[in-house]
Amino acid sequence: MNLETLQELFTIDQLMELFETYRSFGPFFAILLPLLEAFLPFLPLVVLIVANVNSFGLWMGFFLSWIGASLGSILVFFIMRKLGQFTIFKKLREKKGIRKLLTWIERRGFSPLFLILCFPFTPSAAINVVAGLSRISYWQFILAVLSGKFVMIFMVSFVGQDLQALITQPIRSIIAGVVIFLLWYIGKKVEHRLNRTVTVKNRDH
Repeated sequence: MNLETLQELFTIDQLMELFETYRSFGPFFAILLPLLEAFLPFLPLVVLIVANVNSFGLWMGFFLSWIGASLGSILVFFIMRKLGQFTIFKKLREKKGIRKLLTWIERRGFSPLFLILCFPFTPSAAINVVAGLSRISYWQFILAVLSGKFVMIFMVSFVGQDLQALITQPIRSIIAGVVIFLLWYIGKKVEHRLNRTVTVKNRDH
């Protein structure tokens, strides 16, 4: 498949038709896919959010994505909290790297979880699992998820709300590209800073 064939497949008309087909599945489908991403992290959450806002509009697409992604994270947390009673997960918690992360999350609570979840390219799926194995309270985690996902999903929704304009207006495409890169870069910096903090604090103890 050459470049010209790809360009023919991904024309504005083809994409709009795809979004219209996606819309026909209804809001349930728009919530379900972001929810499943929490269990299947290989699913591209950013792509799902962009599909939602282009199919249902900025505000409805954002709301459906936020509900689905938040519910998915909370479900993973609840499941891991229950499974944490089994021997295999108790042994997992005793592993040095996991134990350090658990201790750090339990001490810091809301703030680090909120920061991690604000950025679309940080390992939120792994954080959901680790948080579930920790002793952080349900309400701290739920608040961090609802607020962090709110910020992240709104940023992605705002950038990707008008795919046609992104394709037909080069300046807007460049700005969107810069914004996405900055989100990725800041997210990685935050992740690196948090990892370094964990290492230093555990070294001190």
